[in-house]
Amino acid sequence: MIVNGESHPLDSGNLMQFIKSLGLDPRTVAVERNGEIVRRDNWEITELLEEDKLEIIRFVGGG
Repeated sequence: MIVNGESHPLDSGNLMQFIKSLGLDPRTVAVERNGEIVRRDNWEITELLEEDKLEIIRFVGGG
């Protein structure tokens, strides 16, 4: 699987598990899978595949 342009082993079944395995807070990221935004309500039912390409964007606050 490709994550943010780099090869990454697939060791989790669904998108929510994968985000958590990276140590990310699901409330602070957006995910694009194979060119399409995945709605957060669908992360638990979105099964990941070896050929998937993910872009994960973190929201950062500041002032």
